[in-house]
Amino acid sequence: MIRRRSHPAASLSARRTEAFTDGVFAIAATLLVLGLTDQSLGSPTTDAQLAGSLLDLAHPLFSFVISFLILCVMWMTHVRQFEWIVRIDDTGMWINNLRLLLVVLVPFTSSLDTMHSDLLLGRVLLPVNFFLAIVMGWLQWAWAVRSGAIADLTPADAKRLGRASLSAVILSAAAMVLSPVIGSLGFLLFAFDGLLTRVLRGGDDPEAPASPAQADPRPDPADGDVRGRG
Repeated sequence: MIRRRSHPAASLSARRTEAFTDGVFAIAATLLVLGLTDQSLGSPTTDAQLAGSLLDLAHPLFSFVISFLILCVMWMTHVRQFEWIVRIDDTGMWINNLRLLLVVLVPFTSSLDTMHSDLLLGRVLLPVNFFLAIVMGWLQWAWAVRSGAIADLTPADAKRLGRASLSAVILSAAAMVLSPVIGSLGFLLFAFDGLLTRVLRGGDDPEAPASPAQADPRPDPADGDVRGRG
């Protein structure tokens, strides 16, 4: 006999959505390197000339590395979220699809930052892109909490982790505000993500609820990286 799903008919297992999202993140991260391969090294004839040409790639290389790392932590957050999200409805899928739309735009906005960082739009579009993607990831967690799509997590802990998710939203917003002046260097603010996350989550507060990771071996969706934005 075919076993019927225990959740409402309007909801589906989250596993296929999780797998599709994994694939999109992998493709977007791979395409980032095209921003480097499009750069010309000229026609160096000596090691010194080649070294000078490579030094000229310092900004494109930084843009590639920072974009790749932020995509990676967004994907890690996606993985941790879907350890708790067990079902998904049409609203949840469309929130995820909109986040993925922004994710696949990252190679394009990263190339703009690489080639046109001297222009205002060239500097700001990549930070704006990441900010919107991170906000969509936070909204996905908020949807999961509101819709009851989360298993084995108390409502209090789920909301607390949602507050912790605001760390990445705040830092990406700050990077976006600073981008007209310093461009993608603003992403270095994410070095403070872990500290800000602990403050927002209240993990050091004795009155705060215990971390679900203490009661369940699955990872915390708001631990140590860009949350809910992936």
